[in-house]
Amino acid sequence: MAIAMNPEAEIHRLLDLMPASARMRCKLISRPHQSQVLRYQPALPWGDRPIEINFRLWQHLDTPERDLLLLRAVAWFNTTALLKLDLYQGLTVVGLLGTVLQVVQADPVGILVAGGLTTFAGLQVWQNTRGIPVEVAADRQALQLAQRRGYSEQEAAKALLSGIAQVAELERRPVLDVTELIRCQNLRQLAGESEVKVPV
Repeated sequence: MAIAMNPEAEIHRLLDLMPASARMRCKLISRPHQSQVLRYQPALPWGDRPIEINFRLWQHLDTPERDLLLLRAVAWFNTTALLKLDLYQGLTVVGLLGTVLQVVQADPVGILVAGGLTTFAGLQVWQNTRGIPVEVAADRQALQLAQRRGYSEQEAAKALLSGIAQVAELERRPVLDVTELIRCQNLRQLAGESEVKVPV
């Protein structure tokens, strides 16, 4: 019978693996009852970046898979920062303020226009922080972080590819979602296992 993983020892190891900047911002939390192996969500720029791990499931992954999945979580936070001052986020704020103003003035046409602007800009912000290009960019950044920890790009790509498949199996998901399939195909190409690259 395998010895259960000590969460505190693994958290210490993972903190050592992270870049110094991530150690200050990311908070590793043991969540033994969650169904996901690893869970993280967009965080406010001034707050902690929680990464929740079910160590009962996590222990079934190989060390390289665990390393790459953790580095990928760190990279994902870097690529999905919510408050980057860009055009669409500015339009979202302006649209929200305009909508509130038009509601106060009870102007139905103004509400419709301001609401439409807010919706359009909000969808663009969501796409820029949650779309497939962001997910693929997070994978690529994770591979770069792994190379600073002694992995080659191909080793890192293979470990992350394997980790994605293993996580789905541990979470008892029969199939990968569309985003995961695209990520996997790009990782196969980076690992030298396929010449087909999926445009994102």
